[in-house]
Amino acid sequence: MNTLDRTVNQTDIAIVGAGIVGLAHALAFAKRGYKVDVFERNPYAVGASIRNFGMIWPIGQPKGKLRDRALKSREIWSEVAPKAGFHLDRCGSLHLAYREDELAVLEEFVASEADNRAIALLTPNEIAKKSPAVNLDGLQAGLWSATEMVVDPREAIKKLPGFLAKEYGVEFHFNTVVTKIEYPNFTAAGKNWTANEHIFVCSGSDFETLYPEVYQKSNITKVKLQMLRTVPQPNNFRIVSPLCGGLTLTHYSAFADCPSLPTLTKRIATETPHFPKWHIHVMVSQNAAGELIIGDSHEYSANPEPFDKAEINNYILDYLNTFVRVPTLKIAETWNGVYAKLPGATEFIAHPQAGVTIVNALSGAGMTLSFGLAEEIALVNN
Repeated sequence: MNTLDRTVNQTDIAIVGAGIVGLAHALAFAKRGYKVDVFERNPYAVGASIRNFGMIWPIGQPKGKLRDRALKSREIWSEVAPKAGFHLDRCGSLHLAYREDELAVLEEFVASEADNRAIALLTPNEIAKKSPAVNLDGLQAGLWSATEMVVDPREAIKKLPGFLAKEYGVEFHFNTVVTKIEYPNFTAAGKNWTANEHIFVCSGSDFETLYPEVYQKSNITKVKLQMLRTVPQPNNFRIVSPLCGGLTLTHYSAFADCPSLPTLTKRIATETPHFPKWHIHVMVSQNAAGELIIGDSHEYSANPEPFDKAEINNYILDYLNTFVRVPTLKIAETWNGVYAKLPGATEFIAHPQAGVTIVNALSGAGMTLSFGLAEEIALVNN
């Protein structure tokens, strides 16, 4: 590691982007003793990292490398949350089954995870003890998983930079756009910098500014999702755990090998074709303020329209009402988020120059996977 001349703009590790991917890499390298500088074009991160459920969701990742990465991320979230001063709820999760094909998928999944003590198939009575928000009418069973956690992404993403600066001396340069990289040199807000070790480009859905030719060859695209947030639930009502229904089983790769999944997918497409049309699956989490975060849909396009569709929000809320019973669903906010996705891959990693690594397209699982992925990359580059 080089000893830096503090009279010029130098660092060991330069990171472009202060979303969760960039923050995870800042932590991974700073705790190994590197001098880290993070460059963010906005006053604070405003992209997909603050526009999601805030769920750390290992149950959605298949066994093996991705599940291990998610569990490593979970471990790191647990370590940094109390130090950074943001709320983290170790709440677990519930997948609810109301139809025979949904139940079949859950049974097959549990059978394939016989060595996983963190999950269990629960009866309706057992589910009622877990959460008072579950609609018990017609409920056949539910998958309980103990590994899931929830943060408020708006709070966490704003507080993590202060923690990294105080604990590890990471320097943040907000309102600062990196416009050119010729390793080891780069230009940020018109100033020349040198990164003596490595540059990481973690720019999320903004992949037009740096290395656009690399992205154009990659088949990367953008995904727009629609989400909603309720007013706080009255009388401190808590759903306790995030809840989801049968649609979610068709979304996450953890369930992809269940033999009954094609039957479930076909039935959904036949009965409710609007769900696969807009790639809707419905989940609900709750933050410390008591607000419910509800979503979501997925529109794939290189240039998603900025306009939200009321019909999609209605589809989401109508489906939510089939498995959730809460005091109020009065909506306080609606919004959309856009993230990068590389079809058929769990992340996009490229090396456009020696000393430069692009890390992007965590396929909407940035909160779940970023910390673990950054640890893997830091080990390789250390």
